[in-house]
Amino acid sequence: MKKKTDITVFGCEMDEAAVFYKLSCEFGVTVSLISEAVSENNAKLAAGCQCVSISHKAELSEPLLLALKNAGVKYICTRSIGFNHIDIQAAGQMGITVGTVAYSPGSVADYAIMLMLMLMRGTKPVMHRAEIQNYCLNNLRGKELQDMTVGVIGTGRIGQAVMERLKGFGCTVLAYDRNHKAGAGYVSFCELLQSSDIITLHVPLAEDSFHMIGREQLNMMKKEALLINTARGALVDTGALIDALEDGRIGGAALDVLEGEEGIFYYDYTHKALEHPFLSALQRMPNVIVTPHTAYHTERVLVDTVSNTIRNCLNFERSLGNV
Repeated sequence: MKKKTDITVFGCEMDEAAVFYKLSCEFGVTVSLISEAVSENNAKLAAGCQCVSISHKAELSEPLLLALKNAGVKYICTRSIGFNHIDIQAAGQMGITVGTVAYSPGSVADYAIMLMLMLMRGTKPVMHRAEIQNYCLNNLRGKELQDMTVGVIGTGRIGQAVMERLKGFGCTVLAYDRNHKAGAGYVSFCELLQSSDIITLHVPLAEDSFHMIGREQLNMMKKEALLINTARGALVDTGALIDALEDGRIGGAALDVLEGEEGIFYYDYTHKALEHPFLSALQRMPNVIVTPHTAYHTERVLVDTVSNTIRNCLNFERSLGNV
């Protein structure tokens, strides 16, 4: 008799829970939903499940992976595209398979375009003045995308979605990727940095992409260039970015991700002391927009993430001949 697939879902938020319950019935699987993030203390709650789902907010170190293995876990599906929050090498050594989920690239692509437009039009200071009933026009006139050259670094599903949207604005689009997988105007990394008015990052975080935008790269960029990061915070050397912004060596930045965001983004610090080496300095700048890793946060992505999590777990069980 074939076994019914059981999935333990850690870090499950209320809106996720509703979709997991609905889709688990449609897929014929059993889900155990746990609101707390996975930890060494609660890993035993996965006992009896070969498949678990975790949030991208959870850091999976070797000791935690060992706790999950001891609970019988063989497959971990992270509800994210990236997996830099998981010790992949340790998981492999323990015989644990790690999977990621694909979701609508339009969520992040739309958000990246929005951040470009907000920076180009100086939206942050305009909104701040309007909130205190100062309705004077900005001293600096905005720019239009049709007059800009946009450099897209990383042309996977999200990068391609950004380029597709940019076509409608009539701007010049340059692309850089090690693999030329899209019909785009590929140029060298240096040429993209030197020629782009706007640079938007859409690459995964790995050893070779850590601080890919550092002092040297920032110095190559145009003086009025705008940097958009909706991928991973550590792609950018944030200390070098702050220096470049303060010295007027680039025009501005919009960051939906940030080095050291863990334990800060997704939490309410309204009445708490917040310690971060860069955040306060960035938020004080009128030409910098910081948002809390929210580009992916759409209704479509929620459904995509849950359904593909279940599919991944079913496919893993099938590979073992269990369903």
